[in-house]
Amino acid sequence: MKEILANLHELEKKLDKALEEIKKLEKKQKLSVQKLGVVRFNPFSEVGSDQSFSVALLNDENDGVVITSLYTRQENRVYGKPIKGGQSEYTLSEEEKKAIEKAKNSKNNE
Repeated sequence: MKEILANLHELEKKLDKALEEIKKLEKKQKLSVQKLGVVRFNPFSEVGSDQSFSVALLNDENDGVVITSLYTRQENRVYGKPIKGGQSEYTLSEEEKKAIEKAKNSKNNE
């Protein structure tokens, strides 16, 4: 009986440790990229096709970044803007706003 109780006590310790680790992982997971939104577009209607894009990468708190690439045959420009709570301190284009909204709505709610 003492041996069984000792084993049970040891299992309780291991379970407590496992639960602590799960809590740490849950906290870290909230900071990782969980939401993605991509919008392709043509900024120059007279030439080309939808080679330009905006992509939003957000965590559980809607913090992250929106990256926009403007493509022409002569050059490609890339812009990055920080996002906090789904908003940016920088002016956002309509495509960037759409990418952020897509990202915010992309996570499967349980």
